[in-house]
Amino acid sequence: MASAALRKQLEDTIGGPLALTPRPDPELLSTGIGEVDTQAGGLPRGALTEICGPESSGRTSLLFSILARAGEAGEICAYIDTDGTFDPASASAAGAVLDGLLWVRCSGNAETALKAADLIVQGGGFGLVVMDLGDTAPRTAARISMTSWFRLRRAVEHTRTVLVAVEREPHAKTCASLVLELRRARVGWSGTPGCSQLLRGLRVGVARRKPVLAVQASFTARAV
Repeated sequence: MASAALRKQLEDTIGGPLALTPRPDPELLSTGIGEVDTQAGGLPRGALTEICGPESSGRTSLLFSILARAGEAGEICAYIDTDGTFDPASASAAGAVLDGLLWVRCSGNAETALKAADLIVQGGGFGLVVMDLGDTAPRTAARISMTSWFRLRRAVEHTRTVLVAVEREPHAKTCASLVLELRRARVGWSGTPGCSQLLRGLRVGVARRKPVLAVQASFTARAV
């Protein structure tokens, strides 16, 4: 009853009936991995995506695939390297276009990485911005305030930028539109066990933790 009265009051104020306009689906950037895109749909533009998982869970393989796909699409990308772990040679071997990549090194300072991400997103012109906290201790990453995450989310809204945070654990909570959790499912070796073996690949499981509808996929990260 109260809602009907409020609706009528609003309609009287604006001089016409209220019309609810559905929010359009966001434009998506492919991850470059068909199995992940089929299940997760791709990475939304104008939003924050979290990619999380422990060491050797396939985070870097997925990230390099995303960088390569963005480069193929002609996107200018920024990579905020919090802990100095980015390897340009490996990224290039995976297909990343280094000529279109801004590499920001933060000497292990998560606060500097956060400020850099904020400035780059607000500056505009980037199709993909990655803030790599994958080697930052979870206790340190957890100190990033929700106010800071909210500011990043507001900065990227209404832009065509895909903002990706790579972490061991998700921290942005309601500020993230998409959360992908990675885990190592199987390791592939060649050679003689106990003698000489070569790493051939890694089977990676991917679970979409947000939106809440449980969706899982897997892909193979091959050793280069």
